[in-house]
Amino acid sequence: MEHERNTREEIWENWRDLLASHRYLKLRHELVEANEIDIADFIEELNEDEAAVAFRLLPKELGADVFAHLEVHVQQALAKAFTDIEVAEMLDKLFVDDAVDFLEEMPASVVKRILANTGNEKRDVINHYLQYPEDSAGSIMTAEFTDLKKQMTVSQAIEHLRKNGQDKETIYTCYVINSQRILEGVVSVRSLLLADDNETIENIMETDIVKAHTLDDQEQVANLFHTYDFLAIPVVDNENRLVGIVTVDDAVDILQEEVTEDFEKMAAMAPSERPYLKTSILHHAKRRIPWLLFLMISAMINGGILEHFEHAFITLPALIFFIPMITDTGGNVGSQTATMMIRGMTLGEIEFSDLFKVIWQETKVSLLIGAVLAVVNFIRIYMGFDAIIAFTVSMALLVTVFMSAVVGAILPLIASKLKMDPAIMAAPLITTLVDAGALVIYFSIARMLLSAFGTPI
Repeated sequence: MEHERNTREEIWENWRDLLASHRYLKLRHELVEANEIDIADFIEELNEDEAAVAFRLLPKELGADVFAHLEVHVQQALAKAFTDIEVAEMLDKLFVDDAVDFLEEMPASVVKRILANTGNEKRDVINHYLQYPEDSAGSIMTAEFTDLKKQMTVSQAIEHLRKNGQDKETIYTCYVINSQRILEGVVSVRSLLLADDNETIENIMETDIVKAHTLDDQEQVANLFHTYDFLAIPVVDNENRLVGIVTVDDAVDILQEEVTEDFEKMAAMAPSERPYLKTSILHHAKRRIPWLLFLMISAMINGGILEHFEHAFITLPALIFFIPMITDTGGNVGSQTATMMIRGMTLGEIEFSDLFKVIWQETKVSLLIGAVLAVVNFIRIYMGFDAIIAFTVSMALLVTVFMSAVVGAILPLIASKLKMDPAIMAAPLITTLVDAGALVIYFSIARMLLSAFGTPI
């Protein structure tokens, strides 16, 4: 792997030298022989002027393939360097879903100018796709699919593929429709090649179809690929008419975007599509400050709780020593539980209707975990303090673990029910809430138990 990386970097260094020395014909020759993904990665490493020069060297067909693999901010920079006509010509070479993805990130005024120079047929299709809500199946599907009629024979279907397959994004799965474009079946190229030439499509097609609807959330569509291991999934409208397909490469991109977004929200940051090293300091700060302010202000609640129980740790200062251990343990338990809930919800394993099952499950798990931690904690504390303090802290720890697990389980489910992203209920927010609850539990138990054993606080 290290050898491959070094080889790639050496090739890029050679390309940079050719670009810097203006040996464009030699560079063009080498780029044409390279993989479009490698070219896209190379262009992303260049500054805007160099990227524009390198991209202009590419033949139109290759340029379209490379453009589809570029990061959004690089696409936008290239679009600024080209005329509207040049961008429109490139859009004509892109698959519809890639063209729509690009235009969705551009200002409306720019989109209008670009589409004005695009071919009528392509413009109509793109405009149709732009009407779908962002992050819906309709917004990510492509119109470049292969459709067949059930009356066709296998030989007719194969001939149809030969004539029309070159401009399709995938031909491995064909979709059977009627004259009203109603989706009736699915047939793979494997099935076509293994069937008799005179067999009709109707007799070999699958009618139990896994499909998405145009308004389905893109993450739900991507999860269908995870469940069924398909290469493409058909997308239908409300009348079950086939309007497009989503391919597995788009599903992988979606899952990567969603996972990245969830991680950022779980870390209490506003999501961003820009690469870290190419994002300005101001933008980084703007993403982090709002959540940090919210969490900082929320954490002030803990100060109020400590003030309320001030008499307790003035009377028995030893209680202060165990605050970090209890709050940290509670925060860790809550974060663990929330992470498991978010993962389960993302994979479709857990729904809001499972709320009481989840609470019962986490109750049993947390009491077992809490009991183990409490016993270990009692032994450790008893070595340096009296049994009453050891028992008090251990009981507080047991109840805190229980509370943290239940809170960590419930909040993501509630967020989902309220149409919010469950990821916002992850580590930072859970920890803040659990810290406050842990302090109340700790001092309340301490006050009750120590008073009962003759040490009122």
